[in-house]
Amino acid sequence: MFPISDDNPTRITPYVTYALIGVNIAVFIHQLLLTPPQLNTFFHLYAVVPKELSASFEGISVNQSVPEWFTLISSQFLHGGFLHIGGNMLFLWIFGNNIEERLGHIKYFIFYIACGILAALSQWFFSMESGIPSLGASGAIAGVMGAYILKFPTAKINTLIFLGYFVTTIRLPAVLYLGLWFVQQAFSGVASVSVPTDVGTETGGIAYWAHAGGFVFGAILGPLFGLLSED
Repeated sequence: MFPISDDNPTRITPYVTYALIGVNIAVFIHQLLLTPPQLNTFFHLYAVVPKELSASFEGISVNQSVPEWFTLISSQFLHGGFLHIGGNMLFLWIFGNNIEERLGHIKYFIFYIACGILAALSQWFFSMESGIPSLGASGAIAGVMGAYILKFPTAKINTLIFLGYFVTTIRLPAVLYLGLWFVQQAFSGVASVSVPTDVGTETGGIAYWAHAGGFVFGAILGPLFGLLSED
């Protein structure tokens, strides 16, 4: 199942959502201009490297010009391939505008970054000694989705379904579509708990715990940011 839109109009221009999409695309274009060695260095500098983050928490220097805590933010704007950034930006485009309208531009931006940080820490918790860079906006966007299912459970998600060679669309309530998505991430996280993951690469693993963690923290932080307040 692949979402293509939602039946949940907004009354504002979601400037922050547009800006986040724009920055992600700009960074990805920059990545495309790098040579493989340069890209590897770029990822190790700005992505979360779990074992280096663990070392920094213990007060051990990792000899990086970028503080390890900052990678919890910078990693949110890195992607490992066209499918990765394309899927993430589509989800952000569909679900971000409604949450931005509910929270307001500034609180929405803070909420988004906070969800991304907590999602990255969720993944780090299960792979503290991994040396593989973790990157991607998936955790932050999962937080947006966690808030969305809480505020708009009955909103219809126009979903593309592939059944072998047969392709069709169906309108599913958000509570069903996003609920199934979360269950899949949680079960996959349990199944892969001992497997090192390479977040954001199309040929590597998937950070299921970042997805599940971001979703849960989004549902928790949303009300604290005023998501459920009356108009």
